[in-house]
Amino acid sequence: MKMTKSFTSQESTRDWIVIDATDKIFGRMITEVAVYLRGKHKPSFTPNADCGDNVIILNASKAKFTGANKLSDKQYHRHSGYFGSVKSETLGDLLEKNPEKLYKLATRGMLPKTKLGRAMLKKLKVYSGSEHPHTAQINKKDS
Repeated sequence: MKMTKSFTSQESTRDWIVIDATDKIFGRMITEVAVYLRGKHKPSFTPNADCGDNVIILNASKAKFTGANKLSDKQYHRHSGYFGSVKSETLGDLLEKNPEKLYKLATRGMLPKTKLGRAMLKKLKVYSGSEHPHTAQINKKDS
């Protein structure tokens, strides 16, 4: 009888994937990043284990957005739980001030809403410039 092997997170190998965001469409790039973080591109994918890869995004502030007024119209809200404490930022402001937060917010919505999803999100590194401190991965350029 053939059985499907279920892999654990210790048995999986973690690669480093470097993505350059220059002139890429933001949403399509984030779905690709979520697939890599989750590990769905591997034949050893196991839904209940963290078997994804580490992802580095370079030139985060140079991504393209579809829609004519999306940078000024799209709002990101946060709320502390107290009355009248809703704070909003536009997509353009968030992209200019803190692109790492924008990328993590977008990716978090595509990952599981559990401890496993939070562990996967920690493997995402976002840099607004073209330099990153991960020296072992400098020669491993992918798309």
